[in-house]
Amino acid sequence: MREKDRYLWLVSGLITFAILIAVAVVPTVVAQPDTSTSEEYLQIFEEVFRYIENNYVDEVDPQVLFEGAMNGMFDTLDDPHSYFLDETDMDTLGLTTNGSFGGVGLTISKQRRANIEEADRDTPLYIEVVSPIEDTPAFKAGIIAGDLITNINGETTADFTIDDAVELIRGMPGTTVLLTIKRGRTNPFDVEVTRDLIEVPTVKFAMVADEFAYLKLTQFTPFTDDRVRDAFDFFDEQGYAGLILDLRNNGGGRLSSVVEISDMFLSEGTIVSTRSRVPIENEVFSADKRVLVPESVPIVVIINRGSASASEILAGALRDSGRAVVIGETSYGKGSVQKVRDFGEGGFRLTISRYYTPSGKNIDKIGIVPDTEIVEEELTEEEEESLGRLTESAAIAAFIRENPQPTRADIEGFIQELVDDDIIIEERLIQRLIRNEINRANNEYPVYDLEFDIVLQEAVRQLEEKLR
Repeated sequence: MREKDRYLWLVSGLITFAILIAVAVVPTVVAQPDTSTSEEYLQIFEEVFRYIENNYVDEVDPQVLFEGAMNGMFDTLDDPHSYFLDETDMDTLGLTTNGSFGGVGLTISKQRRANIEEADRDTPLYIEVVSPIEDTPAFKAGIIAGDLITNINGETTADFTIDDAVELIRGMPGTTVLLTIKRGRTNPFDVEVTRDLIEVPTVKFAMVADEFAYLKLTQFTPFTDDRVRDAFDFFDEQGYAGLILDLRNNGGGRLSSVVEISDMFLSEGTIVSTRSRVPIENEVFSADKRVLVPESVPIVVIINRGSASASEILAGALRDSGRAVVIGETSYGKGSVQKVRDFGEGGFRLTISRYYTPSGKNIDKIGIVPDTEIVEEELTEEEEESLGRLTESAAIAAFIRENPQPTRADIEGFIQELVDDDIIIEERLIQRLIRNEINRANNEYPVYDLEFDIVLQEAVRQLEEKLR
């Protein structure tokens, strides 16, 4: 049993004990629970805390009692985005905010019971991948949005908080972490990922099909708006006629950053509003008349299930205002805003409001539904099993090591070997995996892949249609 688990067990038992001891200490409070005030509950808590500290059979560190109680309090909120932060967590958060940290490049959450299919309600709740950050070790290892991390270095994540998972996944660059992945109905498979210094990325851009600007936002940081302006300096020089805004696998970021960027496309109206039971947190963010992108330029926004939070604000604002059409697949559905408060050496992260798109919709647990849905064809259970075996075997990496620049004949021969080994996957997907591995081996990462990206192909088609 992990040391942390032992203390959590201790605190869980203490909660039950608190109920019993409260009967003796403050019977009037227990007898009238409906009229108890928060001050009375705090009094009970303090008395139980002191009683445990002074009378438990073994000496107990007060900090352990405090942190266990704090974790338990946040757990009762049933909100994966609200949680207690100890000193280590606060240090880690500071590293992320500053723009880099040692890890594998994953945005994660904790599964919620309400999101589990009825037939699977008895299964454990694991750590879920919201999105991999592009060009990071996790992304290169083939981990995708929606994957479940069932084990980390052999430890089950069934009882893990997000903090527990982050603590094990992050570490010194160059070291490895073993993640056990469950994808769809497949059997879990192991992926060993080498940690790296994760620099929080912001913007990628290029021209596509000669006349269209391609802008990919991978994260909303304090620097994203400046990088977007740099991109449009380039696009203006190229004389772009349309814009593709790619928000796939963008896990979000700062609210202030996405508001600033949304204002570059909108000349008026609401960008997003936040609503809370605390009046000071109720805000409406509106666009001003200054725009970076002329209204004559058509925009297509691409999202997927890895698009969350701030990226959903941007997609919702552009779609609701009629400024852009949205294509791809339904986004993740994180429609809440969190604030971090520090006290002492630790702190906490708490959901303080929900945000609403210009049309008044909150998309929490729903997501942004695209105007044109384009989803890669679902793999069958047999195909998922084959993909799991292929990933775990690292056969493609071995093939590229032997054939750094494979010819078409080399690739066709390799695909036939996979077929002979009962790897049953569509040839187009295997070719795309091979292309990605070639790029990884050569440390070359194109801004986009028009040959295999069917959603990007549709975005180009729609822009061409608008300009006819």
